[in-house]
Amino acid sequence: MSTRRMQPIGVPPALIDALVAAAAGARLALVGGAVRDLLLHHQHRDPWRGLPDLDLVVEGEARHLVERLSAALPADARCAWREHGAFGTVTLELSLPRAGTWLLDVASARRETYPSPAANPVVSLGCLEDDLARRDFSVNAMAWLLSADGAALPVLLDPHHGQEDLARRSLRLLHPSSLLEDPTRLVRAARYAARLAFQLEPASLQQARAVLEQWPWAWHLGDPADKVPPALGTRLRMELELLLEREPWQQALHHLQSWGGLALLDHGLQAASHWPLALRRAARLQLSPLMVLLACGAQPVALAARLQLPHRQQQWLKGLTHLRQQLAELNTAQAQGWGPAQWTEWLEHQPHSAEAVAIALACGDQPRRPLLRWWLRWRHVQPECSARDLLAAGMTPGPGIGQRLRQLRAERLRCLEPSR
Repeated sequence: MSTRRMQPIGVPPALIDALVAAAAGARLALVGGAVRDLLLHHQHRDPWRGLPDLDLVVEGEARHLVERLSAALPADARCAWREHGAFGTVTLELSLPRAGTWLLDVASARRETYPSPAANPVVSLGCLEDDLARRDFSVNAMAWLLSADGAALPVLLDPHHGQEDLARRSLRLLHPSSLLEDPTRLVRAARYAARLAFQLEPASLQQARAVLEQWPWAWHLGDPADKVPPALGTRLRMELELLLEREPWQQALHHLQSWGGLALLDHGLQAASHWPLALRRAARLQLSPLMVLLACGAQPVALAARLQLPHRQQQWLKGLTHLRQQLAELNTAQAQGWGPAQWTEWLEHQPHSAEAVAIALACGDQPRRPLLRWWLRWRHVQPECSARDLLAAGMTPGPGIGQRLRQLRAERLRCLEPSR
């Protein structure tokens, strides 16, 4: 199918015209997932997945294009933008009359080099071909050229044969060092495989398994969390959050596990089989899916620190670890005869939060029944009277008030059905 018929669905022509005018003859292209999805829709009859924003690359400084764009827009259009200087990218919000609001990322064409494996890349200005060569998969390394001095447009740039891989529904890494440089690309592969029904092609799968077996990075599991390179730390967390929040997560994680990719987190999680049920329970308990996924691994506290989860979630996972230790040391035969009051006293005496119990429930930790009953009912039981009532009845203010309230609450708990 001719690229002249491959129009971005829903994008107003006035916006494209304004962007081309602002490019002032420099090569400007639509890149990445938008091009991939347009080709899948137009040429392979995939359903249209929508185009919430546009990713564009221009040769030269993106900021200069955006500065010229205001002059190319209708008088009643509104334009707000913010530059991310380190990467030559401008985030742009455009409001056009009768065309709505559009979010655009306009990036300077660049080349990247990695000072060390899994580090953040060093970025410098380059051409469109350089920019496509730094991407993850061939199907994302195509550009629809919108503006170029003297060229017949539009032109589809496909230097890495992405169209052939689209036809095969195949994810192919661009070069043999792709995962060495950036292991988060394997998580992105799982995201795309689940969303688009693609497969990781054999050579790329072989690269993934070889890299994971060799673990070629200077940082190793168990090393200090503050020494971890970004692609094994914060960037890995961000990719996992996108997977869990935006994708068919169960299928994506199954892909990742089948490739050996959960070993990027820890080997216990790679070997685990209970995380699908744990993540479904996490949704019912309104818990962070990533936190519960980590709790299914062997070292959740260390892993949470490495990925820089929010401090509160790290504290909950520390509480979970302590709860698990205390449950392992509990006299099981004795606890079998405990009722609601005894379980409540034992659980609430431990130095962990209620959220730690919720995470344990999501992970299927035992004994499940008393933990579940405490979470759903017993912890909400209140004494039959309040501190104000006790004071009105003549009790002296002081620690005795709290002790009496705990006694009254325990009495109410003893009236409930025992847990057996």
